[in-house]
Amino acid sequence: MAEVNKIICTYIFNNWIKSYKSQRAFGLDHGIEESIVRKIKNTVLIPDKVDYNIPANTLQKICEARNIKLSDFFKLIDK
Repeated sequence: MAEVNKIICTYIFNNWIKSYKSQRAFGLDHGIEESIVRKIKNTVLIPDKVDYNIPANTLQKICEARNIKLSDFFKLIDK
C-alpha cells in the first residue's frame, strides 16, 4: 500500500504542487491544510523519513478542486 501512496503523492507533487507559488496557495485553492501539502511534498522529497498515507477524502478534495473525477485521476497515475 505504501507504494501506491508514493505514486499518488509523486504525481500530485510533480504535476500540481511544484507549479504553485507556495504550499499555502495550493492548500487554499484545493481545500486542504498547508500541513497536508507539506506531507505530500515530503513523501516525495524525503521518502526515507516521510510516508504520508493520503486519505481518500483528501484526494477527493484535490480532485474536485481540479475538476477531475477520482476514476480519471487513477487513470492518470496508471500511465
